[in-house]
Amino acid sequence: MKAIILLATLKNKGRSNTEILIDFFAKYLIRQKIEFEIIKLVDHNIVPGTYTQMDTKDDWPDIYNKILQAEILLFATPIWWNNHSSELQRCIERLDEVYDIILSGKDSPLDGKIGGVIVTGDSDGVEHITGNIANFFCSIGVTVPPYTSLGVIWEGHAKDAKKTKAELLEYYKSTYEKDAQAMAESLKKAAGKS
Repeated sequence: MKAIILLATLKNKGRSNTEILIDFFAKYLIRQKIEFEIIKLVDHNIVPGTYTQMDTKDDWPDIYNKILQAEILLFATPIWWNNHSSELQRCIERLDEVYDIILSGKDSPLDGKIGGVIVTGDSDGVEHITGNIANFFCSIGVTVPPYTSLGVIWEGHAKDAKKTKAELLEYYKSTYEKDAQAMAESLKKAAGKS
């Protein structure tokens, strides 16, 4: 069983809060024997558009093929002005072709895949982003089971907070261990039935 994690941080240098939360969550995936690959979107050339293949060659078709081969798809994003990041929005737009396939009367190529959401921020926005992504997943044939979101709002995520990786991991462990465990277990259970 494999998960693809689209990491939508805006940071191309250093480790972001969202990336460290994925590091924390990864051990719970490993305990459930879920293999995973993290695709850090800022490290890839993904051109704007609404099709898998665009006139300009880019990295999206390869990323899309990895999504097709996995059982689980996780979107991991920071909150920017109460929304997911622009990096994630570009991927959502490129997945619009899946919706076109559904509208044409064919089955979604993503039918049976299990979706989940990981969000970091320093103020409000988790529920809004989780709801938008869950709605998008449902529109393209990805199932969102219970307990498959991990949203961490904490002032320690503020842009100028300068928390170390150790401080972030300690906070996640002390506050979100049960949530992370429940999410990994739910993903495994749902993906095992698909």
